[in-house]
This record gives sequence, C-alpha cells and structure tokens, in this order.
Amino acid sequence: MILCCGEALIDMIPTPTRVGQDGFVPHSGGAVFNTAIALGRLGVSTGMLTGLSTDMFGTQLEQALGASHVDTSLTIKSDRHTTLAFVKLTDGHATYSFFDENSAGRMLAPSDLPTLPDGVTTLYFGGISLACEPGADTYAHLAERDAANRFVMLDPNIRPSFIADVERYKHRLSRMLAVSDIVKVSDEDLDWIQPGPGDLASKAGQLLETGPSVVIVTKGSKGAVAFAANGVDASAPSQRVTVVDTVGAGDTFNAGVLAKLSEMGLLNKAAIREISADQLQAALTLGARIAAFTVSRAGANPPWMDELQA
Repeated sequence: MILCCGEALIDMIPTPTRVGQDGFVPHSGGAVFNTAIALGRLGVSTGMLTGLSTDMFGTQLEQALGASHVDTSLTIKSDRHTTLAFVKLTDGHATYSFFDENSAGRMLAPSDLPTLPDGVTTLYFGGISLACEPGADTYAHLAERDAANRFVMLDPNIRPSFIADVERYKHRLSRMLAVSDIVKVSDEDLDWIQPGPGDLASKAGQLLETGPSVVIVTKGSKGAVAFAANGVDASAPSQRVTVVDTVGAGDTFNAGVLAKLSEMGLLNKAAIREISADQLQAALTLGARIAAFTVSRAGANPPWMDELQA
C-alpha cells in the first residue's frame, strides 16, 4: 500500500448564486488528499494518514476518500475543526486564504501516530502539512521513523507565505530530504531550495547529493525532467489540453509517477537506485497524462482508470 501522509481539507470554491454574488461551495481537497484520490482511482492500493475532524467536513472528506477506494483506517480522528481554504480563481489559477489554527490536521503530535502495518510499503509526504507546525514536525518524525523499511517520496510544494520560521522549515526539510528516495519539486521550489546561479540540472544535482535517488522537476507547461543519482536522466512534455484550472495538477502528476513506478516494481530502495532512463521517462509520461486530465476540468478531479484506457 502507498500511504499518503498529509493534509485533507475543504476548498471553499466560489460559485455564482441566484442573487448575483458568488457563494462558496465546499469541495474536498488538499495536496496530499488529491494524490491519494488520484492513486485510488488508478486502482493502486492506497491509504491516507491524516488528522480528520469528526465534524461535517471531516465526514465529507472520509466519504470522498472511501468513494475513490482509499483506505482510511489509519486516519487520526479528533473533535477539532477541519481546515478550510477559501479559493480565488484568476484566469484559472488559484490563490488561497486558509483557516487552519488548531485544526484536526495541523495539531497532530508524534504520540498520535499509529504503528504502521507491514502492508504499507511506501510513504508519500507533501503539501502545506510540511510547513504548518506542530503537524509538520510530526510528519518529519514519521518519515525518519519509518524510512529505513519503507520507500519515501516527498513533494515539498513550497509556499513561502506558510513558512513562519524559514530556518526551522529548512532544517525540517533537510531531514526529510535525507531519508527520501524520490523528491519532486517545481522549478520554483528548486530555486527556493537552491538559490543563486546555476542551471536546473546543476541544482537538481545538488539536491541529489542530500540523499534522494531521483529528483523530478516539473516546469508547468514545459513538462518535467528527472535526474537519477546513478547518472541517467529523462524528460516528458506536458500534454496539450484546454486548461480549465490548474487546481491539483502537481498532486495528480505525483500519483501518475507513483502508479507507474509501482507497476514497474520500482517502489523499493534497491530498485530505484538502478532505475533506467526509459523507466524514468515512462513514469514522467504517465504523470503528465494524469495531470492533463485534471487541468482540463474544474477542480482537482483526477481520472479513473477506465477513462485513461478509453
């Protein structure tokens, strides 16, 4: 099972009303939630570890996970409220206002973490859950606790406005990079992590030196590239589609990559160190294909396997 560890929240999406002003409709979301949903719809054995509220929105999130075949047995329940993200869309691009203080997801502590069953072979971390304390420290603790025996993929999805203490964040991120097998970053993330001069390949190489076997860099409409510690690299173009909005594009890209690596038997530490250029390209290509489906329709609505096959 791939266990997606991180935020599940409610996106409050602006929607026209009969009186002319926009209202807000609650949609299930969150970067890590989106990846879990996409994996479940692709038929990959998937679970989610997150803090879920017992309120009405927490129930909505749990039902949405179940409807996409995501195992919720490792979610951690509390009566704290669900995180709400009010969304503003401008030309298809989303900006957010978050209401997250003392939420069920944010307030996770290491003592809340369950012992993971043997069936969990892969851990995926990402999103704002890596920036918002104290939960961010809990996810870092989980990564370090279990990385010796499980494959780890990390997508920091850096949002500087969420980082209250840059030095603490960088220290936590460096700990997680050191135990990750794959790191996916956007080109903007990479420049934030490795500021200053240097091209994309050299900066990705510096990131590889911190521990990962593979670094993937997404470049928006320019596609994605990947670099492996064994010296191979690969690239895949983005697919041309009419973009409705970009909500969840990177999250579902990650699901495509993980799904393809799982299919090829590469979600283990020994295999990923020997990955070939063709295997890297296959993973990037499926990630781009899944992301193209998602951006072609409103919201983070990844495709089901039968849609891909069609």
